[in-house]
Amino acid sequence: MKKLLIYLKGYIKETILGPLFKLLEASLELIVPLVIAGIIDNGILANGGEGDKGYIIKMCLFLTLLGAVGLIFSVTAQYFAAKASCGFSSKMRYALFAHIETLSYTEIDTLGTSTLITRMTSDSNQVQNGLNLTLRLLLRSPFVVFGAMIMAFTIDVKSAFTFAVVIPLLSIVVFGIMLISIPLYKKVQARLDGILVKTRENLHGARVIRAFSKEDEEIEEFEKRNDALTSMQKFVGKISALMNPTTYILINFAVIFLIYTGAVQVKLGNLSQGQVVALYNYMAQILVELVKMANLIISITKALASASRIQSVLETESSMSYGNEEFVGVGTGIVFDGVSLRYAGAGEESVSGISFTARKGETIGIIGGTGSGKTSLINLIPRFYDATAGSITIDGKDVSAYTKESLRERIGIVPQNAVLFSGTIRENMAWGNKNATDEEILRAIETSQGANIVSDKGGLDAYVEQGGKNLSGGQRQRLTIARALVKNPDILILDDSASALDYATDAALRRAIKESTKDSTVFIVSQRASSIMHADKIILLDDGECVGVGTHEELLATSELYKEIYETQFGTGGCDNE
Repeated sequence: MKKLLIYLKGYIKETILGPLFKLLEASLELIVPLVIAGIIDNGILANGGEGDKGYIIKMCLFLTLLGAVGLIFSVTAQYFAAKASCGFSSKMRYALFAHIETLSYTEIDTLGTSTLITRMTSDSNQVQNGLNLTLRLLLRSPFVVFGAMIMAFTIDVKSAFTFAVVIPLLSIVVFGIMLISIPLYKKVQARLDGILVKTRENLHGARVIRAFSKEDEEIEEFEKRNDALTSMQKFVGKISALMNPTTYILINFAVIFLIYTGAVQVKLGNLSQGQVVALYNYMAQILVELVKMANLIISITKALASASRIQSVLETESSMSYGNEEFVGVGTGIVFDGVSLRYAGAGEESVSGISFTARKGETIGIIGGTGSGKTSLINLIPRFYDATAGSITIDGKDVSAYTKESLRERIGIVPQNAVLFSGTIRENMAWGNKNATDEEILRAIETSQGANIVSDKGGLDAYVEQGGKNLSGGQRQRLTIARALVKNPDILILDDSASALDYATDAALRRAIKESTKDSTVFIVSQRASSIMHADKIILLDDGECVGVGTHEELLATSELYKEIYETQFGTGGCDNE
């Protein structure tokens, strides 16, 4: 939590004024029992028991004034505390999200998407609420507790020793429960992560679950995880629930003892009735404040556990480092030299010993069976992952020598999963180039064979739902290809991006891309031989290894695996769909 306090910078005034106004309010509250004692002794019991109405009215008006001023102080303290906690939370979330954006795919894979979502939402809210309560109550409650004890000593030293005994006992109870609860709340949040993982899987895979009639099994698995979370929360809740009854028992015993000794002192003439009532009120104030403090500590405990989880993400450093070279385009070519990749925690390499050269203006086809390492290989070019062995150079410089911004600005990527965002078609295309004109966007869409999509939807201002749900799979793929083309990239990566297209549209798409990207180096990843057969160079992968490099004709003549793939798709007679 201490390291996160840097995000309070800019709210120093609020963090001081919030507690200050709360202490002013608490000071007024400590005066109230003395005023009530005065009303009893000097008002109600004055003049032989007949009372002094004028004094009573004056003191009641004074109590009203104290309440009004205290309310103003309380509202002011709440304003400053809320401003500081909301500002702190806003800065922290921004820093957390910005840090997550700097992490490589390796760290994101390790941490997990659901865990990161929990940090951004639930944990951040817990920290915000904890800070708000801390600014308002952390100083106020101890101030009232010790202030009430001091005020009790000014009334009667002998009776006040009751306070001196009770307060340490209460502190032991409160802080003991807090120390037990903190690690348990961390476990609760960890199990909440598990619930989110399962929920996310079920929401994303709802159709698959229904297709295989696995609803009951998934519900059972969810209930199992939910029950585990519930049992842990109940266990922690039971421990935390001990705080209130335990403190009430101690306080009530103290009140009984105080009233008994106070009655004896009144009978002896050492105390007035008003003073006994004042002592009781101070004990009641201590009770209320300790209950507040108990609840505050529970909230702070949760906040500290959440803050620790957020801090662990902020302390996770990216495994990648970037140089200061500016990438301006492919000159001599892209060279893979003995490149291997092993994912974090994986037992085997996904890509092993790959070597080839892609020159400017060439089209490189990458083909292989499922799990052969095609996507892993091309993910190394924009440095989504770093090679664990070998090197990738562009124009003789390792890709790590370039700045991240300049490298990725000149690379157009169409991932396997065609992702579109809620907004208009124009706004989605602007992801490729925010300064692109309508003419450039329409040209890119025409190249991607998506002109009919725009016309059918009513133009570039047509609305695209989140994830492109109002579009078919083929329409989404064509628009994501157009988005990459709008960048006019020097390196274009198409990762199985035409799998939802028919053969005729796929062929037309490749011809158009070939024509519009003459100066670009294009990588086409596909399981279709027809998609890569006209590439300048084809890389054949099998189980992460390169088992063939050459043109379509060369591989047909030299590679049994490529020949098998080709003949499986087109028959032994062959086929040229163009």
